[in-house]
Amino acid sequence: MAELKSGGRRAAGGAGPDGMSLAGVTLQDVADRAGVSLSTASRVVNEGSRRVGPALADRVTKAVAELGYMANLQARAVATGESTMMGVIVHDIADPYFSSIAAGLIEVSHAGGLLACVSSTAAGEAGELEYVSLMRAQRARAVVLIGSRSAEARTTAALRAEVGAFTRDGGRAVCVGQDMLGIDTILAGNADGAQALAGALVALGHRRFAVLAGPDSLVTARDRREGFEAGLRAWSVRLDPRRVVHGAFTRDGGYEAMSAILASGGTRPDCVFAVNDVMAVGALARLRAEGLAVPGDIAVAGFDDITTLRDIYPPLTTVRLPLRQMGEMAASLVLQEADQARVIPVPGEVILRDSTLPRPGRR
Repeated sequence: MAELKSGGRRAAGGAGPDGMSLAGVTLQDVADRAGVSLSTASRVVNEGSRRVGPALADRVTKAVAELGYMANLQARAVATGESTMMGVIVHDIADPYFSSIAAGLIEVSHAGGLLACVSSTAAGEAGELEYVSLMRAQRARAVVLIGSRSAEARTTAALRAEVGAFTRDGGRAVCVGQDMLGIDTILAGNADGAQALAGALVALGHRRFAVLAGPDSLVTARDRREGFEAGLRAWSVRLDPRRVVHGAFTRDGGYEAMSAILASGGTRPDCVFAVNDVMAVGALARLRAEGLAVPGDIAVAGFDDITTLRDIYPPLTTVRLPLRQMGEMAASLVLQEADQARVIPVPGEVILRDSTLPRPGRR
């Protein structure tokens, strides 16, 4: 890197030779304060491959602190082709499912020197596509997509193409969801976990079921519903299609879907399966409002084992996914490059709690 004389210093706020600047303070200012060359200051600030002696490094570090200098990371990425930015995309950061995965991801990635920039988008894959494109323009080191894929083939294909462009430009990409993007994937055992749950509930004596099925456009919701239905069929238990109600993947979605079940008339179901825990929480609220006891009048089960279930009464039967560990695994895939896309299956574990206790006289 060419060294600039102090008399040729760039104006405050201008770009430095490494594409770094900060309004009012430049890297040349840091070099002048430390009494070192511009190239030496650059090596210290950028942690370059050519190491600087401890004494000089201490002088530069002290000057950085005194002047309040901050590197322009975007400009550095342009100049060097490297970035510490990692884009993280979740469907709903308020949902403990997503926030738990993101927490594990951020902890491990931070230890690996990556800065996570989280975006919460309810726009599905269209919103994800836009964010991946933005991360590509920002030359981010990696993107991680946390959430279900869409059942709409066209939108999935468009997202896959954008992710492919991002990786061809040298970025890393990981998905926590279905293996539909051709990248490293943490694959939750949605169908198998729901099937095992159905068998466990039948074994408890439940026979009449309803399903709060979530949005039919989300592959996660569809996989869990179909897995649950397969589990019932294995025990020769029929699920009335009229007892399958679709709704938003939220607490309010569960409340409204449970309302539809109660309003449908006929014999009440023994047990209601909500395809995620937040919908199950909404169902419990609706049953309380109706004056119905859980599990005395209707049993309720969910899926995910989110942390907030610790405060739910009665304790909710669910399928446990190791959410935080899934985020840690995703970060590990980001930090450990491989020649081929890897798919890491994560099985669910049925957790039976009080919300599905058998009725008296059944076992």
